Amino acid sequence: MNVTIYHNPSCGTSRNTLELIRAAGIEPVVIEYLQNPPTREQLATMIADAHLTVREAIRDKGSPYADLGLDNPDLTDDQLLDAMITTPILINRPFVVTPLGTRLARPSEAVLDILPDTFKGPLFKEDGEQVIDQEGKRIA
Repeated sequence: MNVTIYHNPSCGTSRNTLELIRAAGIEPVVIEYLQNPPTREQLATMIADAHLTVREAIRDKGSPYADLGLDNPDLTDDQLLDAMITTPILINRPFVVTPLGTRLARPSEAVLDILPDTFKGPLFKEDGEQVIDQEGKRIA
């Protein structure tokens, strides 16, 4: 299965998501989006395919969101997309694209919706939270 993750290795949620993908037996294409951001068209497509609004896909915490005035409700989606492409830290992460769909994996276990059910044994997030049980099933 072809899987792509737009990853930030400094982000715990992104690291947990990558681990969940690998635990499913998949070695994804890992794109460190801060160094290699998606094109504007790719970003817009990922957002639409994940059934999000542009505003839902923009990172407002730990980024220059407020400093750039992006909290202005009069800004258009095009203006927000332009800001995200110009300043990739504004792209919320991690986005994951698979043949089964696209998700903004926040929380990280949201990625399970678009992965095959191929887990073997338990899996825990970095903080110790269990997301896969001993039988390889998702914990609700």
